[in-house]
Amino acid sequence: MLKIKVVNKGHQPLPQYATTQSAGMDLRANLEAPVTLQPMERRLIPTGLYIALPEGYEAQVRPRSGLALKKGITVLNAPGTVDADYRGEVGVVLINLSQETFVVEDGERIAQMVIARHEQAVFESVEVLDETERGSGGYGHTGVK
Repeated sequence: MLKIKVVNKGHQPLPQYATTQSAGMDLRANLEAPVTLQPMERRLIPTGLYIALPEGYEAQVRPRSGLALKKGITVLNAPGTVDADYRGEVGVVLINLSQETFVVEDGERIAQMVIARHEQAVFESVEVLDETERGSGGYGHTGVK
């Protein structure tokens, strides 16, 4: 089990997995007062959490499917990335894509966070790439079933 150091400057419980096979942990709004999101409005919502990820890991901040489906609320830069060397507060950029006003309440589950390994790459300049079956086929190239 990967251990991640966290400072909780908020008043919400630490994120935890809902089930033994959950990939993400819910992040909660840490607010002094409710935040109203008008249709098409975006806001940075604080969580009160500060984390220290091990080198080679990132935290991905993703939308909650139920909030997106039922209320039209999603994470604007999904997935948002928290880098291993970032030590600021984890915030969630929410946007209201619905036609209705949405109020974010203190303690509300607003996003999920997935911890993932990653690699860093070094680009190597070449003159020609290897051939593949797909080749340069772009968006929609594989067709619709």
